Amino acid sequence: MGAERQEFEGLVARILARFFAQNGRAVPAVAECEAFAARLAAVVAERGLPRPLAPGECGVAGSLPEEVCAPLVARVVAGASEPLLADAARQLVKACFHPAFTECRDSFREVARDGTCRRQDLARVRGRVSGTHCVDCPHWVALTPAEHERFVADEWKAGATEFATHRDVYLPEDFRAFRRWLQAAAREGQS
Repeated sequence: MGAERQEFEGLVARILARFFAQNGRAVPAVAECEAFAARLAAVVAERGLPRPLAPGECGVAGSLPEEVCAPLVARVVAGASEPLLADAARQLVKACFHPAFTECRDSFREVARDGTCRRQDLARVRGRVSGTHCVDCPHWVALTPAEHERFVADEWKAGATEFATHRDVYLPEDFRAFRRWLQAAAREGQS
């Protein structure tokens, strides 16, 4: 996994840099980000990615159980000094290890009683490496960036201007590249 591992670690580093910037925090030292990415890559190499879906299989949306997630996150953040890295690690671990599915949960457009959508609230979304969508959302790999942007803008409760103003936070392309890398690696591992 030489070149592939380097690509994976580079994607993780880009996500971390953007995630810290969108939270108004200084990015940790390069060495700390590299160590974080290397630990996540090691966990992925050791554990393996979930199998890809067979043709016609839908998979099941859900969540990675805490008893599975927590020890993996602990390994990824071991020795890290920045608390925001733990938030990123939890989300990236879930992105790596939740089995694939094809039907979006549509949580990005669920409306609360007051008419707001928590996944469309900029302050909340800043805390997500995957923006407005779930870390395992099938839209990351099923839609092109342009299709995805149109789809999300059409569903935006506050109007397309709010979405367009903060598009890189709500729909980060570095995360799309990460999800696509995971999908390709899972398929490669099956061949």
